[in-house]
Amino acid sequence: MRSAPVLVAGGAGFLGAHLCGRLLDMGCSVVCVDNLDTGSRAAIMALQAHPGFSWIRHDVVDPIPVDGPLSRIYNLACPASPRHYQADPPHTLLTCVDGARNLLDLARRTGARILQASTSEVYGDSLEHPQHESYRGNVNIVGLRSCYDEGKRCAETLFSDYGAWHGVDTKIARIFNTYGPGMALDDGRLVSNLVVQALTGCSMTLYGDGSQTRSLCYVDDLIEGLVRLMESPATFRGPVNLGNPSETPVLEVAGVIRELTGTSASVVHLALPPDDPRRRCPDITLAQHHLGWWPVTGLREGLRRTIADFVARIKSA
Repeated sequence: MRSAPVLVAGGAGFLGAHLCGRLLDMGCSVVCVDNLDTGSRAAIMALQAHPGFSWIRHDVVDPIPVDGPLSRIYNLACPASPRHYQADPPHTLLTCVDGARNLLDLARRTGARILQASTSEVYGDSLEHPQHESYRGNVNIVGLRSCYDEGKRCAETLFSDYGAWHGVDTKIARIFNTYGPGMALDDGRLVSNLVVQALTGCSMTLYGDGSQTRSLCYVDDLIEGLVRLMESPATFRGPVNLGNPSETPVLEVAGVIRELTGTSASVVHLALPPDDPRRRCPDITLAQHHLGWWPVTGLREGLRRTIADFVARIKSA
């Protein structure tokens, strides 16, 4: 067990809760910080029985009320689905920027290493394919998605400059589309939308003609990548892409979900939202070289596990 706790900001969210569980399994003491805007008590309910787990309800836009030493800080604090981050765009932007600043200040005070969970959305509607970390992106600065896309880009700059200026040990991960058990049933993203619609007999909605692609990474694989990045040598700061380099059209994803759920629901096509990326696929060469990491869970197996989790939660709702 680490001598000092690990803090996970956004620890009651989808990725955060999985990360907290993984860290506890590794023997770490974990402090979860979450304001529960999009996270949930249910996500961390099972963790609260663990003697090494504690949590604080707090918004990272405000200075973090944590005393005592910390060894690691993971910043996953931000709504990640368009439905959620577009609900209050100014607050989303402040969460990205002020939240990063407050957590960096905490890392400086405690001497902790800190990791920023950034996003593939920093690439925008990419003109380069697959996306390499050196690509600077094609982002609309004042669009519907800008509060999130630009907020995450600014947070990366802050991590890079703060680390160099103040000597804080920083890491930056660019997370691509991730799915798995524990996703919010109403988060509005591709996999959760389609699975819930298939299981409840509703029409399965796709935006556009379904030819746009996503690279879907199973949550356990993604968490492994985050942990490996955090524990990598201090000389490797990132940013580094973490995602599945296997690219799948969203219409094909819908077809696999229809097959695995046995639904007869029809597929309905709606207008493509503004600035929605047409292709999304990471170049993970850096992650393979520096972290020895790549996804190992196939799409069908990952969706099978996800559907089983959704079935159980919908039945108990």
